[in-house]
Amino acid sequence: MPTLRRLLPYALPAALLVLAGWWLSRPQPVAVVVHEVGRGPVEATLSNTRAGEIEACQRTRMSTIVGGRIDDLLVKEGDRVQAGQVLMRLWNRDLDARMAVNRAQLGAARERQREACSLAANAEREAERQATLVQRGFVSASVEEKARTEARARRATCAAAAADIATAEAQLAATATDRERTVLVAPFSGTVAKITGELGEYATPSPPGVPTPPAIDLIDDSCLYVKAPMDEVDAPRIRPGQPVRISFEALPGRHFAGTVRRIAPYITAVEKQARTVEVDVDFDHPDEARGLLVGYSADVEIVLDRRADVLRIPTAALREGNKVLVLGADGVLAERGLRTGLANWEQTEVLEGLAAGDRLVTSLERAGVAAGAHAVAEPAAPGR
Repeated sequence: MPTLRRLLPYALPAALLVLAGWWLSRPQPVAVVVHEVGRGPVEATLSNTRAGEIEACQRTRMSTIVGGRIDDLLVKEGDRVQAGQVLMRLWNRDLDARMAVNRAQLGAARERQREACSLAANAEREAERQATLVQRGFVSASVEEKARTEARARRATCAAAAADIATAEAQLAATATDRERTVLVAPFSGTVAKITGELGEYATPSPPGVPTPPAIDLIDDSCLYVKAPMDEVDAPRIRPGQPVRISFEALPGRHFAGTVRRIAPYITAVEKQARTVEVDVDFDHPDEARGLLVGYSADVEIVLDRRADVLRIPTAALREGNKVLVLGADGVLAERGLRTGLANWEQTEVLEGLAAGDRLVTSLERAGVAAGAHAVAEPAAPGR
């Protein structure tokens, strides 16, 4: 007993030391980021595999049909032009001279026709007069026959003169066509995007199979749409009329509503590993697209299905096998298996396995985050 009393002052500090060691060496709770399960809309969507781009509904890369020296360049890049407006003209004074000759020939042919047909009419009247005289016995039948032969010859000359007019008109039309080959005319109203060539330079048409830069690139920027490549495995799920969200790198934070208009009837193989189908998307509100530049890189998100008010969680919180970690009221992480519905890159619909208000762990990449571990929720960041 005296011995116990002597040891008691030493035993109490030792017990405190052991208790302190246990306290200091116990596992520390892992700090985790949690998301409170709630309700909201979820969509099933498809996104383009590579960047799409804005296209103009009408765009033409115009080249002259024949080669020649640029004599008139009547527009500059960025100009607005109207349909039928002359944009460029090659040197064609030789054709102007030929047209003047053709017009003179046509005028001469018409004068010859008037003279020949007038003589034919006179000869026909003379033949009728001779026929009357024959009936009265004043002249012989041979005189009448001679008059009728002369009338037929004059009428043939009149017909030949009419054929000469047709020939002259055809020659004039052919020269006019040759002249048109030296002139570029806007086929529709639009904006001149690019001009290749300067005054005095020689414009060369593209030989068959050898593309050359167009003389004038004309776009109709009053009508725009988006062309985007989608993965070939997604093609069977895409239909005309499906709603689309359109975004642009040049306009961060803005989205435009669109609709699928066309799915290409063939697969494009840019590379062996990149087989895609082109999808054309129209803007639902074309006025909102005014001012966008043709060629802007674009991303599209095709909405396949949508549910307005369902239990949902961040898709990033899902682990392999549709499992999640939930932070319980006791501070211990528990694993749960889920049955999911619609999903996209951001949200996933939960059909079974969670309830509204459950605290879901989203910081899965942190060390020590596992089922059975003690954890503590980090305070929410300001503004969240």
